[in-house]
Amino acid sequence: MEDLQLKINPEVALVFDKYPESVRNQMLALRKLVIETAKEIEGIHQLEETLKWGEPSYLTKIGSTLRMDWKAKSPDQYALYFKCTSRLVETFKIVFKNTFDFEGKRAIVFKLDSEIPTEELTYCIKAALTYHKVKHLPTLGI
Repeated sequence: MEDLQLKINPEVALVFDKYPESVRNQMLALRKLVIETAKEIEGIHQLEETLKWGEPSYLTKIGSTLRMDWKAKSPDQYALYFKCTSRLVETFKIVFKNTFDFEGKRAIVFKLDSEIPTEELTYCIKAALTYHKVKHLPTLGI
């Protein structure tokens, strides 16, 4: 597998630093899972980490934007956001209906005090990062 080029906007680190200590480790673990998943995907040579709407976001040439955030108005949860016009979340609901909590067509929501189902989430991240290559498949290659 080729080495992944990670293009990082330094302002993203400032966002992670501003998260309350109670959520920062979960957000950094989610970030690490996105990056590690991208490294395992054939055909992804670059992952861009930037800010979209002030939220840490991840982009590839063959994928759909993936964002993550914690919001003070819902302090006991954080989320991974997907483009709501894609088929991503609707497909995740079919494949992983009892595994995740969802927010409409745009997010998988995690409770701060719960463990993330990493194996299943890796499939969701992979589908988002390769969306333009898998969107024609019935369950996005999951």
